[in-house]
Amino acid sequence: MQGSDAAVLAAAVWNAVTFAVYGADKRRARQGRRRVPERTLLLLAALGGSLGALLGMRVFRHKTRKTKFRVLIPLFLTLHLAIVFLAIVLWILYGDFGSLFV
Repeated sequence: MQGSDAAVLAAAVWNAVTFAVYGADKRRARQGRRRVPERTLLLLAALGGSLGALLGMRVFRHKTRKTKFRVLIPLFLTLHLAIVFLAIVLWILYGDFGSLFV
């Protein structure tokens, strides 16, 4: 498995985990059980799980009224997409751009 394949797999897994945590928190809220702290939900999104968080918000109708989630999650997603775009541009321009950061 190449580095780029591993990165895509890691991003997919992280987003799936984030999505699942949003779903679990919504379930816990309905059951009146102990919740996942908002800080943790935002941290999962900020560290690469923004797409999973956004999908979790939509699918589970969770945290959709909270202003900080309505602002920060799309902001994180935009930032993550910009990073991916930059990586693709560097890859097109330089081929194996990993050597640029060593």
